[in-house]
Parts: sequence; C-alpha cells; structure tokens
Amino acid sequence: MVFRILLGIDVLAAATVVFFFIWGVSDGTVSSFNILLWLALLGGVGGIVGGGLWLNSRGQRRWATKLLLPLAIPTALIFLFFLSMIVLQPDWR
Repeated sequence: MVFRILLGIDVLAAATVVFFFIWGVSDGTVSSFNILLWLALLGGVGGIVGGGLWLNSRGQRRWATKLLLPLAIPTALIFLFFLSMIVLQPDWR
C-alpha cells in the first residue's frame, strides 16, 4: 500500500513536470538554451517512476519504495504547503 501511495504521488509530480515542459515548448520558453536542463529533469523524474515500476515488477518492492521516496516526500510537503495556504488564507502584510 505504501508503494502505491508513493507511486501515485510520483506520477502526479511527473505529470506536472511534463505539463510544464509541453507548456514551455508551446510558448517558446523551452529553447536550445535550457533544453539540457529540461531533459535532465524529465529523465530524472522518468527514471524514478520507471525504475520504481521496474523494481516492483521484479519483486523488489522494498527497493522500489526506497527509490520513490526522494521524489514523493518533497512533492507531498509542497502539496501540504499549498493546501494550507488555500485553507488558512494567511495575511502576508
């Protein structure tokens, strides 16, 4: 169950990266100047998600979970931060 939760969080993070990459390509902000940075980001996120799925299919669920954790923890913390900003509506003055 932990693996599936972490995989879901990582897939959402990967979908967000892909969305912003496609958006950047369409409006021209992803160019030859920063394409290597984008490819590294896409490759890293894809490697984590793909590697986790591959390890899980090979019966190595513990290693798959450990591979998914470094991306899932910051993603979940950022989500909780934005959720708290929406719910609490702080006054930043």
